[in-house]
Amino acid sequence: MRQLFPHPVDDLTIEEAYSDPGRRRHGDGTPWLGLCMVASMDGGTAVGGTSRALGNASDSAILLGLRQIAEMVIVGAGTIRSERYGPPKQPGLRIGVVTSSATGLDLESELFTSGSGFLITTTSAPAVTIDTVRAGDAHVDLRAALAQLNVDFLQGEGGAALNGSLFEADLVDEVNLTVSPHVIGGDSARVVTGASEQLRRFELQHVLEDEGFLFTRYVRR
Repeated sequence: MRQLFPHPVDDLTIEEAYSDPGRRRHGDGTPWLGLCMVASMDGGTAVGGTSRALGNASDSAILLGLRQIAEMVIVGAGTIRSERYGPPKQPGLRIGVVTSSATGLDLESELFTSGSGFLITTTSAPAVTIDTVRAGDAHVDLRAALAQLNVDFLQGEGGAALNGSLFEADLVDEVNLTVSPHVIGGDSARVVTGASEQLRRFELQHVLEDEGFLFTRYVRR
């Protein structure tokens, strides 16, 4: 792929574009959190309930490349179901599934039986037989939950409602957004849903291009 900003580069690797030694744990114990999302030109994040049709090979490579850099992934329970998450290809990478109720998930799926998946849930959720991080009563206290994760760089992979909760808790440090060259219409969720209206300024770090797809990286000011 080629870089368009901050300066033109004809051939750039994912490692060169996304490696950043500045990603580190914050003073309150929460990790540096980067979202990795894809959206259509008109802001939709799913076609037929999944994001797969919006991406291309480079988009998938960036997701996997960022997983190589990140120490852990968090994702919403709905996204686990719609995207059919399985164990990650990267050995040792764990995926935290955020759910307020700890119900409606197939805990016998390979994601969990492999030991890769664990739950991030409330203190009032029912007991389960897999690893669990608990914080908050009726709703997951994401700040308290993330402070329990012993990692420096955490990757968030959606969905939109979880992204909204992360923005509402002011936990997002970085947004890696693929802009897909498609218009999908419909009523697909945006990248962020459910957060209160508030301007949050991020600085553009780079813009990459491949096959008409734009790969952007923003970091919080």
